[in-house]
Amino acid sequence: MIWNETIECADRQTLTEIQSNRFATMIERMYYNVPFYRKELQKIGLEPGDITSIGQLKDLPFTTKQDLRDNYPFGLFTVPQSEIVRLHASSGTTGKPTVVGYTRKDIDMWSEVVARSLTMAGVTKNDIIQVAYGYGLFTGGMGLHYGAEKIGASVIPISGGNTKKQLQLMVDFGSTALACTPSYAAFLGESIEKEGISPKDIKLKAGIFGAEPWTEEMRVQIEKLLGIKAYDIYGLSEVIGPGVSMECEYQCGSHVFEDHFIPEIINPETLEVLPYGELGELVFTTVTKEAMPLLRYRTRDLTRLHIDQCACGRTLVRMDKCLGRSDDMLIIRGVNVFPSQVEAVLLDMSETTPHYQLIVTRENNLDALEIRVEVDDQFWSDEIKVLEGLKKRISHNIASTLGLSAKIKLVEPGNIERSEGKAKRVIDNRHIQ
Repeated sequence: MIWNETIECADRQTLTEIQSNRFATMIERMYYNVPFYRKELQKIGLEPGDITSIGQLKDLPFTTKQDLRDNYPFGLFTVPQSEIVRLHASSGTTGKPTVVGYTRKDIDMWSEVVARSLTMAGVTKNDIIQVAYGYGLFTGGMGLHYGAEKIGASVIPISGGNTKKQLQLMVDFGSTALACTPSYAAFLGESIEKEGISPKDIKLKAGIFGAEPWTEEMRVQIEKLLGIKAYDIYGLSEVIGPGVSMECEYQCGSHVFEDHFIPEIINPETLEVLPYGELGELVFTTVTKEAMPLLRYRTRDLTRLHIDQCACGRTLVRMDKCLGRSDDMLIIRGVNVFPSQVEAVLLDMSETTPHYQLIVTRENNLDALEIRVEVDDQFWSDEIKVLEGLKKRISHNIASTLGLSAKIKLVEPGNIERSEGKAKRVIDNRHIQ
């Protein structure tokens, strides 16, 4: 099924014309209404009338999360406060949060792209979707909620947490779709088993999971636990929220809704634009947002873009699952390490669960990595010989994948704290000693 065939299956020339017209309008709005952007464009000698094509995008300055913080709270808004109907904010882990505003038209656009996303997962007006993303300043819950209502699906706005209630409503209300973080989906799947709920009482058919990187191995695990097809939805609050891109039934990358969000891949060190198929940092320009459009926003997410047409018929650019974030990448003894690499190794082994933690310390001026691995209940043993054998195999597989050794600590089932939102995979103690 396709929600908006005119756009999602448009030829490249038509899409480029739409993007160029919207891009020129966006630049004009930024120039005359946002001092920050006017100053940045004047630095390179550009005025609004100079912009006529999306091909000029590569010559324009970037926007960073620090720019959003420097203009906190409303310095990047292009409309007066009277036109702002919604405010969201991302967590401010290093101080002030990044704030985003929405006009009525922005909310309508957001609902449209999430409706497209849910349609890719097979959600229709006949479905009951359980939204277990957090509501509030986080964009996840409200984003999925409005998109589902646009389709006409019945929404259960339960938000995150309260797992027993989640399972009760899942059974009693007959939820057919679930939206939450992948780590919480895995936890719900485990909880179904522990609560003794029969699989025949669960009517779920699809899961829409995002807000944190997850691997193909995690997908397999979730699909097995919940008996569903698991889809990856991508978004970030600064750009719009969930609904920037979404997987279709062929799951060969997420389709980016390019009529609203123009993607680029850059080398995060040199800032050079990279060709399709190369790994780099994802950058977005939001050509239709009214309240707070962003020019070449550096997401820090690492992925690839593909231009070839998908078997589903959509012509939109596709992005791979994010490997991780350039600012979440750990450098341990000179080696680049991503949590997703560790996850892939562990989930490839039947004896371990999707729950793990990387603990980084510094001992005698040398980095040390400990990986806490939770053993699956059916493989936990009181025999030291059995656990030592498992530990050696994990250590070997980790070393082969990462190119460095790590201390492996096996823990009993349920010992790693479960997350009802984004999972905390890394504890880096090197900077607080």
